[in-house]
Amino acid sequence: MDLKTVRAAGEKNAVRKRVGRGPGSGLGKTSGKGHKGQRARSGWSAKAAFEGGQMPLYRLLPKRGFSNSLFKVTYTTVNVSDLMVFEDGADVNLQAILAKNLVSKSSEYLKILGDGEIAKRLNITAHRFSATAKEKIEKAGGKAIEIAR
Repeated sequence: MDLKTVRAAGEKNAVRKRVGRGPGSGLGKTSGKGHKGQRARSGWSAKAAFEGGQMPLYRLLPKRGFSNSLFKVTYTTVNVSDLMVFEDGADVNLQAILAKNLVSKSSEYLKILGDGEIAKRLNITAHRFSATAKEKIEKAGGKAIEIAR
Protein backbone atom coordinates (compact mmCIF):
# COMPACT_ATOMS: atom_id res chain seq x y z
CA MET A 1 0.00 0.00 0.00
CA ASP A 2 1.21 3.52 -0.74
CA LEU A 3 -0.14 7.03 -0.29
CA LYS A 4 -1.89 7.23 -3.66
CA THR A 5 -4.00 4.11 -2.93
CA VAL A 6 -5.12 5.23 0.55
CA ARG A 7 -8.78 6.27 0.59
CA ALA A 8 -10.73 8.16 3.21
CA ALA A 9 -13.13 6.08 5.28
CA GLY A 10 -16.57 6.11 3.68
CA GLU A 11 -15.36 7.54 0.34
CA LYS A 12 -17.97 6.41 -2.16
CA ASN A 13 -16.58 7.06 -5.64
CA ALA A 14 -13.14 6.30 -7.04
CA VAL A 15 -11.22 9.10 -8.76
CA ARG A 16 -12.09 9.36 -12.47
CA LYS A 17 -9.45 8.08 -14.91
CA ARG A 18 -8.17 11.04 -17.02
CA VAL A 19 -6.97 9.61 -20.33
CA GLY A 20 -5.10 11.29 -23.18
CA ARG A 21 -3.29 13.85 -20.99
CA GLY A 22 0.29 13.17 -22.10
CA PRO A 23 2.93 10.48 -21.50
CA GLY A 24 3.56 11.55 -17.90
CA SER A 25 0.07 10.54 -16.84
CA GLY A 26 0.58 6.89 -17.75
CA LEU A 27 -2.54 7.03 -19.90
CA GLY A 28 -1.30 9.21 -22.77
CA LYS A 29 -0.98 8.46 -26.49
CA THR A 30 -3.33 5.47 -26.99
CA SER A 31 -5.19 6.21 -23.71
CA GLY A 32 -5.00 2.64 -22.43
CA LYS A 33 -6.64 1.19 -25.57
CA GLY A 34 -3.55 -0.38 -27.15
CA HIS A 35 -2.79 -0.13 -30.88
CA LYS A 36 -5.60 -0.24 -33.44
CA GLY A 37 -8.23 -2.99 -33.50
CA GLN A 38 -11.95 -2.96 -32.90
CA ARG A 39 -11.75 -2.08 -29.21
CA ALA A 40 -9.43 0.88 -29.85
CA ARG A 41 -12.04 2.69 -31.96
CA SER A 42 -14.39 5.29 -30.53
CA GLY A 43 -17.94 4.15 -29.94
CA TRP A 44 -17.01 0.50 -29.52
CA SER A 45 -19.37 -1.60 -27.42
CA ALA A 46 -20.33 -5.24 -27.53
CA LYS A 47 -23.36 -7.21 -26.49
CA ALA A 48 -22.92 -9.38 -23.39
CA ALA A 49 -22.78 -12.57 -25.50
CA PHE A 50 -20.43 -11.18 -28.21
CA GLU A 51 -17.42 -13.43 -28.75
CA GLY A 52 -15.51 -11.49 -31.40
CA GLY A 53 -17.25 -13.03 -34.39
CA GLN A 54 -16.96 -16.60 -33.09
CA MET A 55 -20.27 -18.45 -32.90
CA PRO A 56 -21.70 -17.49 -29.49
CA LEU A 57 -22.21 -20.26 -26.96
CA TYR A 58 -25.94 -19.60 -26.65
CA ARG A 59 -26.33 -20.25 -30.41
CA LEU A 60 -23.98 -23.21 -30.38
CA LEU A 61 -25.83 -25.27 -27.77
CA PRO A 62 -28.97 -27.19 -28.75
CA LYS A 63 -32.31 -25.95 -27.46
CA ARG A 64 -34.29 -28.89 -26.18
CA GLY A 65 -36.96 -29.62 -23.66
CA PHE A 66 -40.17 -28.14 -22.41
CA SER A 67 -41.06 -26.21 -19.30
CA ASN A 68 -44.42 -26.26 -17.60
CA SER A 69 -43.68 -22.91 -15.93
CA LEU A 70 -45.98 -21.16 -18.42
CA PHE A 71 -48.91 -23.12 -17.02
CA LYS A 72 -48.02 -22.80 -13.33
CA VAL A 73 -50.90 -21.68 -11.11
CA THR A 74 -49.91 -19.12 -8.47
CA TYR A 75 -52.04 -18.21 -5.46
CA THR A 76 -52.39 -15.08 -3.37
CA THR A 77 -51.84 -16.46 0.14
CA VAL A 78 -53.28 -15.21 3.42
CA ASN A 79 -52.93 -16.70 6.91
CA VAL A 80 -55.99 -17.17 9.15
CA SER A 81 -54.45 -14.85 11.77
CA ASP A 82 -54.57 -11.98 9.22
CA LEU A 83 -58.35 -12.43 8.86
CA MET A 84 -58.98 -11.16 12.41
CA VAL A 85 -59.43 -7.63 10.95
CA PHE A 86 -62.90 -8.63 9.68
CA GLU A 87 -66.03 -8.33 11.84
CA ASP A 88 -67.66 -11.42 13.29
CA GLY A 89 -69.94 -13.11 10.71
CA ALA A 90 -68.42 -11.28 7.70
CA ASP A 91 -68.15 -12.78 4.21
CA VAL A 92 -64.50 -12.92 3.23
CA ASN A 93 -63.21 -13.36 -0.33
CA LEU A 94 -60.30 -12.09 -2.44
CA GLN A 95 -61.99 -8.73 -3.13
CA ALA A 96 -62.67 -8.16 0.59
CA ILE A 97 -59.05 -9.04 1.45
CA LEU A 98 -57.75 -6.61 -1.20
CA ALA A 99 -60.10 -3.90 0.09
CA LYS A 100 -58.59 -4.26 3.59
CA ASN A 101 -55.06 -4.06 2.05
CA LEU A 102 -54.00 -7.36 3.61
CA VAL A 103 -52.18 -8.28 0.38
CA SER A 104 -51.44 -6.76 -2.98
CA LYS A 105 -53.02 -8.86 -5.71
CA SER A 106 -50.42 -11.14 -7.21
CA SER A 107 -52.83 -13.73 -8.58
CA GLU A 108 -56.49 -14.21 -9.34
CA TYR A 109 -56.58 -17.28 -7.07
CA LEU A 110 -56.74 -17.18 -3.26
CA LYS A 111 -55.35 -19.72 -0.80
CA ILE A 112 -55.89 -19.55 2.96
CA LEU A 113 -53.06 -20.91 5.12
CA GLY A 114 -53.31 -22.05 8.72
CA ASP A 115 -50.65 -19.97 10.48
CA GLY A 116 -51.89 -18.28 13.67
CA GLU A 117 -55.24 -18.40 15.43
CA ILE A 118 -58.72 -17.24 14.48
CA ALA A 119 -61.45 -16.51 17.03
CA LYS A 120 -64.14 -14.96 14.78
CA ARG A 121 -66.91 -16.75 12.92
CA LEU A 122 -66.21 -15.92 9.25
CA ASN A 123 -67.61 -17.22 5.95
CA ILE A 124 -64.48 -17.52 3.85
CA THR A 125 -64.63 -18.17 0.10
CA ALA A 126 -61.32 -19.18 -1.51
CA HIS A 127 -59.92 -21.42 -4.23
CA ARG A 128 -57.82 -23.49 -1.80
CA PHE A 129 -57.51 -24.04 1.96
CA SER A 130 -54.72 -25.78 3.82
CA ALA A 131 -55.95 -28.58 6.10
CA THR A 132 -55.06 -26.67 9.28
CA ALA A 133 -56.74 -23.48 8.00
CA LYS A 134 -59.98 -25.33 7.24
CA GLU A 135 -59.87 -26.97 10.67
CA LYS A 136 -59.30 -23.65 12.52
CA ILE A 137 -62.04 -21.82 10.60
CA GLU A 138 -64.63 -24.53 11.29
CA LYS A 139 -63.51 -24.80 14.93
CA ALA A 140 -64.19 -21.04 15.33
CA GLY A 141 -67.72 -21.60 13.93
CA GLY A 142 -67.09 -20.23 10.45
CA LYS A 143 -67.41 -21.76 6.98
CA ALA A 144 -64.62 -22.58 4.53
CA ILE A 145 -66.21 -22.49 1.07
CA GLU A 146 -63.92 -23.77 -1.68
CA ILE A 147 -64.47 -22.52 -5.25
CA ALA A 148 -63.29 -24.49 -8.27
CA ARG A 149 -60.67 -22.61 -10.26
